[in-house]
Amino acid sequence: MEKEIIGQGAKPGKSHEDVQWLDLESMARVQLTSEDPSFPIENALSTNPERNEMGWRAAAAGPQTIVLVFTVPTHLRRIFAHFIERETERGQEFVLRYSSAKETDREIVRQQWTFSPTGSAQEIEDYAVDLDGVTKLELVIDPDRGRGQSLATLNALRLA
Repeated sequence: MEKEIIGQGAKPGKSHEDVQWLDLESMARVQLTSEDPSFPIENALSTNPERNEMGWRAAAAGPQTIVLVFTVPTHLRRIFAHFIERETERGQEFVLRYSSAKETDREIVRQQWTFSPTGSAQEIEDYAVDLDGVTKLELVIDPDRGRGQSLATLNALRLA
């Protein structure tokens, strides 16, 4: 029988801090639809929490795409995404897709979230995956589900 005691400070499984996150800046190039120069994508892809606080922000309203193209096919076991919206109430949808030698633009997840500065200002998604030979990972963010009035943001995207 597998047993796990949770509570009194015990952490189930590996914590966020215990994971060996991939150094995306050295192993992938990034393609973006837009970027606010004050909030570059490097902030969101960094494993440094201080840079993640600033995060990435689009320069234009409406849906945005961030593509990581790996220099070498990569095995992904975990995908962590963190979004923060403290100013505007809005409904967001994002889609994660990957490509490999065997598959092209295969959808991993499609997720919707409603941000409310007085309630839920953060969305944290942490997915266990087993994706072998990934050559491309695509994140499409629709910051206000088709209304085209809000800027997409991403505080952290980490892969292991």
